[in-house]
Amino acid sequence: MTHVTNRPATRPRVPNFSSGPCTKRPGWSLQALADAPLGRSHRSAIGKAKLQQAIDLTRTVLQVPADYRIGIVPASDTGAVEMAMWSMLGPKTVEVVAWEAFGLEWVTDALKELKIAPRVHVGDYGILPDLAAVDTKHNDVIFTWNGTAAGVRVPNGDWIAADREGVTICDATSAAFAMPLDWAKLDVVTFSWQKVMGGEAAHGMIVLSPHAVARIESNVPAWPVPKVFRLAKDGKLIEGIFKGDTINTPSMLAVEDYLDTLKWAHGLGGLPALHARADANARVIHDWVARTPWIGHLAADAGTYSNTGVCLVITDPDVLAMGDAVVGAVAKGIADTLDREGIAYDIGAYRDAPAGLRIWCGGTVERTDLEALTPWLDWAFAAEKAKLARAA
Repeated sequence: MTHVTNRPATRPRVPNFSSGPCTKRPGWSLQALADAPLGRSHRSAIGKAKLQQAIDLTRTVLQVPADYRIGIVPASDTGAVEMAMWSMLGPKTVEVVAWEAFGLEWVTDALKELKIAPRVHVGDYGILPDLAAVDTKHNDVIFTWNGTAAGVRVPNGDWIAADREGVTICDATSAAFAMPLDWAKLDVVTFSWQKVMGGEAAHGMIVLSPHAVARIESNVPAWPVPKVFRLAKDGKLIEGIFKGDTINTPSMLAVEDYLDTLKWAHGLGGLPALHARADANARVIHDWVARTPWIGHLAADAGTYSNTGVCLVITDPDVLAMGDAVVGAVAKGIADTLDREGIAYDIGAYRDAPAGLRIWCGGTVERTDLEALTPWLDWAFAAEKAKLARAA
């Protein structure tokens, strides 16, 4: 496959393979937002109804347990995770699990901002830390279900104690709607609209178990809690957050877009259909990697392969022998070439990750577009390798 010289004949219909914001759902157009109550207060009857509908449809499509609360919060997934950290941590030892850039942000928050001296479990890009070493029974745990920048996910929730005393805070922004979440093992789940559902960015979602609510209502943080992070007042959960009464002013245009994606997903068949689409999409890339000698997965264990942000590295021995700078240049050359050709946008590796490619395979992507993409990846790599040969 590395000797491809002819330009492939078939192009992806939609060349958007970004890992966030992610491509819009199939068939999307601006007309989908025509019912947005623009110029109206989010606290008007129609504004509150739209926000409540977003919460209710989230529960239905994501299959959130009936006794878990769902809230729309500021500052996307980052705001949702930090809201939980600032409001809930303190009573117990904290364990933070990270193996890529985004998980490391929660390590930084715990160490440098909250100064709580957590137990830190860090793995290299592509490799999960030893989950068995995490004391999930006695301590609070913060982790990312799916590492967007590494293409690595936890395979399941079996490593989390069912009879835990602490709380689990799960950043699920690249997992929610694409892979099963073990709700019984999760006390806080966060995500953002612009990831798996391809909605417009602006807001985060926070989902709380009854155990999490009990912690919030019993905990008095030792640090100041900014207004946008406050989940409790006078020792009681601020229930309005979970009824569409948002802390700050939401974009009703973005709300309408999120509602559109939820209605689309519900019409497909809900969560099973979304999972099946992501799995089938990822299988296109996994199968291509298996038969292609110049490329490999960043993830070291097939059991941890992501089905959303699939991260790839150059494995061609001739290129590897030329050193890291050349490897990086080849990966960048592939991404830049396919961008110029209008074949694939935003497929370069995350800036802090090893050099390579990152291809989004979530449910809003069409499988046929990924099937059309792989020959172009081979073509672009062949062109980069030919450049190296001419320069030698």
